[in-house]
Order: sequence, then structure tokens, then C-alpha cells
Amino acid sequence: MDFLASVLDADPLIIARWQFGITTVYHFLMVPLTIGLGLLVAVFQTIWVRTGREHWLRMTKFWGKLFLINFIMGVATGIVQEFQFGMAWSEYSRFVGDVFGAPLAMEALLAFFVESTFLGLWIFGWDRLPQRIHLATIWCASLATILSAYFILVANSWMQHPVGTEIVDGRAVMTDVWAVFTNNTALVTFPHTIAGAFAVAGGFLLGISWYHLHKRRAAGIDTVDDAGRVVVGEDPSHGRGRDRTDYRVWITSLRVGAAVAVVAFLGTAFTGHEQAQLMFEQQPMKMAAAEAACHDGTGFSVLSVGDLSSDGATTCDDVVGVYELPGLLSYLANGDFTTEIKGVNTLLPEYQEKYGTHLPDDPMYGDRAGQEINYLPLMEVTYWGFRLMITFGGMAAFAAAVALWLTRKGTVPGGKWVSRLAVLGIAAPFAANSAGWIFTEMGRQPFVVAPNPDFDGVDQVFMFTAAAVSPGVGAGELLFSTIALTSVYAVLAVVEVVLLTRFVNGGVGSAMPELGPEPDPAAGRSDGHGPGGDRPHGDPGSPGAGNDDVLAFAY
Repeated sequence: MDFLASVLDADPLIIARWQFGITTVYHFLMVPLTIGLGLLVAVFQTIWVRTGREHWLRMTKFWGKLFLINFIMGVATGIVQEFQFGMAWSEYSRFVGDVFGAPLAMEALLAFFVESTFLGLWIFGWDRLPQRIHLATIWCASLATILSAYFILVANSWMQHPVGTEIVDGRAVMTDVWAVFTNNTALVTFPHTIAGAFAVAGGFLLGISWYHLHKRRAAGIDTVDDAGRVVVGEDPSHGRGRDRTDYRVWITSLRVGAAVAVVAFLGTAFTGHEQAQLMFEQQPMKMAAAEAACHDGTGFSVLSVGDLSSDGATTCDDVVGVYELPGLLSYLANGDFTTEIKGVNTLLPEYQEKYGTHLPDDPMYGDRAGQEINYLPLMEVTYWGFRLMITFGGMAAFAAAVALWLTRKGTVPGGKWVSRLAVLGIAAPFAANSAGWIFTEMGRQPFVVAPNPDFDGVDQVFMFTAAAVSPGVGAGELLFSTIALTSVYAVLAVVEVVLLTRFVNGGVGSAMPELGPEPDPAAGRSDGHGPGGDRPHGDPGSPGAGNDDVLAFAY
């Protein structure tokens, strides 16, 4: 009873932030894979249409099946975000509603109409649409997914750096829609996010393809000669599902995925550098906390340690620098090695002078009115979030480069532990993306809408997180909804993992039943020169023809 009473007496803001963090991070696990994998599926289908080679068709259908499963889960988990704004963050919704209306309306139009419509045409159009029209549907869907991501990032970037607005009656009112849509924060964040999405998709292809190539070797289907080069075999007992074309599916997918992962990491590195330089200007406290830079200087902290003796959070009184690289922090921020970067101890009084030392005595803050403002975000989260983002991203790129080298002779090593590492490596780019978003969002605290340093005086547009939570929602209600949503998300996680595992284990045959144990002569040739040109999918010579179940591919 004492525990329940303490929970009910807890600050609703803390529970609301936990709820938003749990649901948002979970939802974002689906987003980058959907963005990256959708475009790759469109590329695979394009190559199939142009060349007629069957392994590209098999790649399209197998990876397309996994793309659809992930897309559906992403939609289901994303809808919750809309409800959360009204339930737990009504004051925030009121403050940003005029600004967010335009970009979120565009995102909804693309996500729920364009994406869904063209994906429906793609799913059900295999035996009904001409090839090139059918191909156009997956391109429209995948490009709409990328474009919808831009509009979401426009809204998020406005929270990081508000532009094109003014305060009217306590609300942010848009005065320049072009400024909002071309916010320099969004223009830098968008390519960084898209590059991170392709890193996820590349690692996904690499790990799953490695698994299947290892299965072929373990089963004795593929062997190696004295020079270590692959000797591709077949297993007639599995029909066309374990033939030579099956091998081409996995080796091509692996090498494409590895190449995409390496290029994507380079893209995240360059765009991330530009984003960091911008953040040093727009949110200097976030970047100072990310470097545990308590004092002005030029050195980049390779390792700093601290304790949790200050109200459960690390402060500059607790931080001890273990090792730093002189000049590197200055280079990351300004492109030189000598300009000193302001540390936390310098920035704190500047923030206090600009935005006050205590929350205003205003009813919108409730019991939090008059509390002292802590402008230092959780240093352990920003510091390690920044480094885990880089570490996991670098690990994924290194693994992809090694995979390209190890498979140069046409197959994967026979060692079981290497195969397990390859499968586990799928998680690395996911972890990098999640760490990056946690760092970005938590580093903005105590603001939910960070102030634009270019604005002056009382016209500054910003909002403290303490003012954003719904005033009429209590701790008990938020705790119940948090437990309920987390439980539902846990069930959805199990469903997605089970579905993905089932179809991954089934190989290409899980997406193309016509490749089952009994070869189907009407299913087309298996010599790598399947149907092409402009022939409709319903033509008797095309794979899948004669299948009366229009949901066969979708499910």
C-alpha cells in the first residue's frame, strides 16, 4: 500500500515522459527498416523487370514480405503517438498545434493514403497489373515513405530549433511556412536519418543472408574447392527452393546489404558531423553534456567517469576525465583545433540569465511552479548515448566491410560462431539509431521546445517540458496507460519476432509457395532467366501464375 501511495503521489510529468519514451523508441525500431528496406525492394524489382533474372524476383518477394510485416507493425505502433499527444501532453499540443498542423497533415496524407494505397496495389497487383505499372506502385510507396519521414523531421526539428513563428496568446503561431519547411535543422537531420535507415536495412540483409548461406554449407549443398572458392550445389528434395538460384538470392543479398551498410555509415558520419556542428550553435548545453565538457576547452573526451551521488544524476562535481584528445572537440564544432568550446559551468549562468532560474509562478505549471530549473540534461544519458550511437554504427560498418572480404570467393565461412555473430549483428544499427534518438531528445531537456538562440527578449519561442503535460491527468491514470501500452507493445513485439522468424526460416519459399518440394512446371523457368519485358503478371509464363489466392503473397 505504501508503494502504491508513493506511485500515486509521483509527479505525473515523470510518468508521462517514461510513457512517451517507451512507446516512441519502440515505434522507431520499425521506422528505419521500413524506410531502407522499402527502397531496396523497389530496386530489386526494377532489376528483375529489366533483366528477367529470377533471383531478383525471388529477392523482391522475400524481402518484400519482411518489409510488409514490419510496415504493418510500424503503422500499428505509430497510431499510439497521436493519442498520446492528446492524452498526456495536451498543453504541448495546444502550444505547437498551429505549427505542427501543416507538416503532420502532409505526413498523414503520404503515410495513410499514398503509402497504403500503392502498397495495396503492389500486394494485390502481382497477377493483375502490367509489370511496369506494378513496379511503379512499389516506387511510389517507398518514396512516399521517405518523404513522409521528412515531414515528421520538420516537426521534430522545429522543436529543436523553432523558426517561422511568433507567440500569440501563449501559443506558437506560424508566420512563415517556408521557413518551417526549410529549417536548417531539418535539412541536416533528414539525410542523417535516411542514411541511418539504410544502415539498418543493409545490416538486415547481411545477417539474414549470411544465415541462409551458412545453412546451405552446413547441409552440404554448397562446398568449397581447394582454392576456397564456392562450389554451388542443389538439393532436389527441396525442389527449386534450394537450387542454384536460391544461392544467388542469398549471396547477392548479402553483398548488396554489406555494400549498402558501408556506404550508409559513411553517410551518417558526414551528415552527423554537420548536425553536431549545428547543435553546438543551437543547443550548446546538449553538446557540452554529450562531451562531459564541464569547463571551456578544445579536448574531446574519449572517456569520462562519474558517480550518481547528486540526486541520482551525474553533475560536473562528479565527473572525472580519464582521457581526452586535445583539439578534437574544437574541430568537431568549428573545423579548427584551437577555438575553445564553452563548457557546462560557463553555459549554466548564461541559460539562467536568459530563461530564468525558477519556473514561472503560473497555474499551467501546477505544483511545479517556482521550482528551480536544471538546465543540465542527464549527462550519463547524453554522454553515453552519443558514444553508443557512434560505437554501434561503427561496429555495423566494420562487420559489413569484413563480410565483403570474407565472401569474396562466393560463400561464407563454415564456422557456426561467425554465423551467430552475423545474425546478432542485425541489432547493431538498430541500437545505433535508438541511441541517437534518445540522445537527441533527452539532450534537449528541460525544454520540450528548445529556444532559438537567434531570437531575442520576450519574443523567444520555447516551452519547458514541465508546462507541456496535461494538467487534468493524474499519476494513476498515466501509470495505468503506461502499463497497458507497454504490455500491448510487448505482445506486438512477440508477434513481429515470431512472424519474421517464421518467414526468415522458410526462406524464399515462404514468399513463393510455388518453389516448394514439388517443382511446378507452370511456375516458370528456374535457370535464372525468368519472365521479363512488359508481359502482365497474370501471363502463364510468370512466377505465381495460376495461384487463385490473391493473398498468397501478402500472407
